[in-house]
Amino acid sequence: MSRSAFTVGAAYIDDQFVPISEARIPILDWGFLHSDATYDVVHVWQGSFFRLDDHLDRFLRSIERLHMSVPYNRDTLCDILFECVRLSQLRDAYVEMICTRGVPAPGSRDPRQCLNRFYAFAVPFVWIASPEKQKEGLHLIISQVNRIPVESIDPTIKNYHWLDLVAGLYDAYSRGGETAILIDREGNVIEGPGFNIFVVKRSKITTPGRGVLEGITRKTVIEMSQTLEIPIETRNVPAEEVRQADEVFITSTAGGLMPVTKVDGRTLGDGQPGPITHRLREHYWGLHQDPRYASPIQYSQ
Repeated sequence: MSRSAFTVGAAYIDDQFVPISEARIPILDWGFLHSDATYDVVHVWQGSFFRLDDHLDRFLRSIERLHMSVPYNRDTLCDILFECVRLSQLRDAYVEMICTRGVPAPGSRDPRQCLNRFYAFAVPFVWIASPEKQKEGLHLIISQVNRIPVESIDPTIKNYHWLDLVAGLYDAYSRGGETAILIDREGNVIEGPGFNIFVVKRSKITTPGRGVLEGITRKTVIEMSQTLEIPIETRNVPAEEVRQADEVFITSTAGGLMPVTKVDGRTLGDGQPGPITHRLREHYWGLHQDPRYASPIQYSQ
């Protein structure tokens, strides 16, 4: 197949690579019908994967905890992800790996009788907030929609249970915001659609410690804060602390550190991204050149 067919993305399905426009999954796959799946997303920046090992660790741990398996070892998974990017020739990419429960035996409702399936794809880099938008900061709405409780779904297993997050987004749009953060039953902020949240007050950072996906970018921020000797704490964060913060930023593989300059219609500080947010953001993108975290891709000519 001509390499030009892969310029908008490449996928790996049924042991073969196909253009993203041709990628399909069976309609009876429980990953689609039941949201019975786990996945992980790693980004490629300037021709290198960032913290690929951490994403693979989380993906394989999630598969095991959901009683799933894939027919590939870790090295083969890496080869598949690298080839998706090489085929697309993308230098900045959003790369996803997925394991679904699969299709059950005819007439069966027993998940143990499903043949688990693996999929992967690479598409151009996805931004929660574009670089232009990050210059001014986001308007965040604290939604009254409750995040799915940890007693129901383990949030440390990355999953597609997003209906509460989507409801939160519509709540934000109806109130003039651009994105939303959900709360728990006690009114503590948890996470938003695809991101973790950090709050800065008097030069000290706090971030929710329970009920959240332990994001790789979140992990990077915690490590950077310690390296840069910026006090940081993980604990419950009441919604009012976010409204009264000096700075707020969100983190995601889809965009890194992104400043928030308005919460529920109230401007934070002087309305510009704050100094701690700026310092951490600069350091974060600098780490993409660090050989401890960057896995370069050898592109074919």
